[in-house]
Amino acid sequence: MIDELDLAFEEHAERGRPRHRRGGKGGKGKSGAKSAVAFLMAFVLLGVLGGGVYLGYNKIRDFFTAADYDGAGTGTVQVQIKANSSLTEMGNVLVGADVVKSTKAFTQAAEKNPRGKNIQSGTFNLKKQMSADAAVTALLDPKSRVSNGITITEGMTSFDVYAKLSKATGVPLADFKAAAKDPEALGVPDFWFNRTDKQKVTKSIEGFLFPDTYEFEPKATAEQMLTEMVNHFLSVAEKVDFVNQVQANRKISPYEALTVASLAEAEAGNKDDLGKVARVAYNRIYGGNFPCSCLQFDVGINYYYQVQGKPKKPSKSMTTAELNDTKNPYRTHNKPGLTPTPINNPGENALKAAMNPPAGPWLFFVAIDKQGHSAFAATLDQHNKNRKIAEKNGVL
Repeated sequence: MIDELDLAFEEHAERGRPRHRRGGKGGKGKSGAKSAVAFLMAFVLLGVLGGGVYLGYNKIRDFFTAADYDGAGTGTVQVQIKANSSLTEMGNVLVGADVVKSTKAFTQAAEKNPRGKNIQSGTFNLKKQMSADAAVTALLDPKSRVSNGITITEGMTSFDVYAKLSKATGVPLADFKAAAKDPEALGVPDFWFNRTDKQKVTKSIEGFLFPDTYEFEPKATAEQMLTEMVNHFLSVAEKVDFVNQVQANRKISPYEALTVASLAEAEAGNKDDLGKVARVAYNRIYGGNFPCSCLQFDVGINYYYQVQGKPKKPSKSMTTAELNDTKNPYRTHNKPGLTPTPINNPGENALKAAMNPPAGPWLFFVAIDKQGHSAFAATLDQHNKNRKIAEKNGVL
């Protein structure tokens, strides 16, 4: 490289030198000085190039390697992860509390952890300056969670939700009932109340208060709490592609499918039977092989009792008159179609069950053991045999 630079320098000098001085004295000394300059230029150029490569390497290394702490951390710090937070939003919160060194390190650690997407909202006891891997592990450990959240379980009605939230927060029960009167103001999009079954549209918050553990702000209003729950429902519905799937595969409105999900949540004794109960509902209402396309689920009766402020009843205590009461809009006996609204707030498993139930000809089901398992049948004869099993097991 030095020889090439020297030659280039000499060639440039030759072209610019007066011809009558080509053989003059002192030419040899000037040539030596020029060689020294060329050597110095080459040395500087190598230094610049080498420094550029080093800086470039560092930038590339920093791009692919996120800044991270080492070890399990020190001290203690409480961090709140809000509902519906993305991994990036969680990472930003953790960086702000100096739990992890960078959001990128946290998101990378969560993505490579098989359970990384299961991190829930809540308040957690963590340490400062933890490695991203250690932080993810801690957030997935139930022992790290501060147990001051309010847990809304699958199948709770809105009335149950209001009572529990009021008791836990001190916000008056009346505030929740007032806020719930306008579900669209709480964030439920108007299209959710469309129906394809020609029944009267009844707008209700029922079905949209997603069951989970919530940690609300200390001074949150009833409207703010219910809005957070609605937003959580919408995020879960989007995650499972509920709206598109039921419209494309079930050929019904999302509101009807949500109602079926709530009915399955109320009737199924365990999550394994949710899909089959949903299939029974669809077969009875839309299959054309069941008398009057009536649902004939007792759970609608109990929901109406709760709407009226009356206590619930076990099915075996309901009279024929109660089951067929024409004043009860939630009755499903001798009345075709679904209930006017969902009858509780179903969880993700029930949503999936209503969205994509297993194929089957079932029209009947009955609980056959004390663990809540049901037997399903396509004919009345088989259903009666299943009832005898239930009686033998002391369920009926």
